[in-house]
Amino acid sequence: MIFRQLFDSVSYTYTYIIASRAGREALIIDPVLEKVDRYIQLLSELDLSLVKAADTHLHADHITGLGALRDRTQCITMMGEQSNVDVVSVRLKDDDVIEIEGLEIKAIYTPGHTQDSYSFLMDDRVFTGDTLFIRGTGRTDFQQGDALAQYDSLFNRLLRLADDTLVYPGHDYKGDTVSTIGEEKRFNPRLQVNSVEEYVEIMNNLNLQNPKMMDVAVPANMNIGMSQDEVDNRGWSIDVSDAGGRVDRTDVLLADLRDHREREQHGVIAGSVHTPYSELRQNLRPGGMLYELITSTHKNLLFYCAYGERSAMAVKVAQEAGIESARHVKGGMDAWKKAGLPVQTVT
Repeated sequence: MIFRQLFDSVSYTYTYIIASRAGREALIIDPVLEKVDRYIQLLSELDLSLVKAADTHLHADHITGLGALRDRTQCITMMGEQSNVDVVSVRLKDDDVIEIEGLEIKAIYTPGHTQDSYSFLMDDRVFTGDTLFIRGTGRTDFQQGDALAQYDSLFNRLLRLADDTLVYPGHDYKGDTVSTIGEEKRFNPRLQVNSVEEYVEIMNNLNLQNPKMMDVAVPANMNIGMSQDEVDNRGWSIDVSDAGGRVDRTDVLLADLRDHREREQHGVIAGSVHTPYSELRQNLRPGGMLYELITSTHKNLLFYCAYGERSAMAVKVAQEAGIESARHVKGGMDAWKKAGLPVQTVT
């Protein structure tokens, strides 16, 4: 496995790059905007293809690199479903599994530091974001933080992992890089409490100053999604009210860009073909499934995904490939369901 822990000395943030081996797909966790060039360089040097980028929560101490990485690599952006951000490609919920080639990472909902905090568990290690630090825990006094919820996340979720599970936090201010669940149980002073009330009392009386970047980072990170205005202005978007009347037409090829798990969990629009976003470019090349279907049938190509993020990017890629009929369903499956349109279960 390829694993890299990278550090930003300004925000004291750890960023993680994970892949099964060279030549494979990669995931990045908690990227920092100012370090995006370094990530891109390292990915190239390691012969990795970035396909997914995830934030553990809405950050207040730095601007996320999710948007810049998405624009430069067309990767899928991921955050918890509780995140109050404008658009991400995939919204995770508790126990969802993030798949990249050769690896699976489980999302664990661990609120407390913020209402949208997640940790990511992979085999022998857990990426704890700002929930569990090395010899500390994340503050709970802003962004809908909740010391009671954090106690539950710590003692009933993370600390129930095997003692030898490696702990990789989202930050460290002392120079430590890794710990274990067992170490934190024994030596983390925040965890040496006899009751939930004692923990809440400690956390509610830290009296910390707000992060210096908070007024800048939080608004910026709430607007990381790709604005679909450009796609709209070019006439490449179809409102869900209009899309509902198009899907049964014989001159329309409806393409679902979501992965298998999303389709199983949320259903599909009847009649759509499955073409995962990660395989889009190869499917749009001569000989690829979408290219051959469109050129042989002269149908109009209509993409959809979960929220419209991937499908908007897919339209751009398809237009660049010469498929001028390409459009996307604005708002994706989320908008489709809210409009009360029919959804077919995947069996």
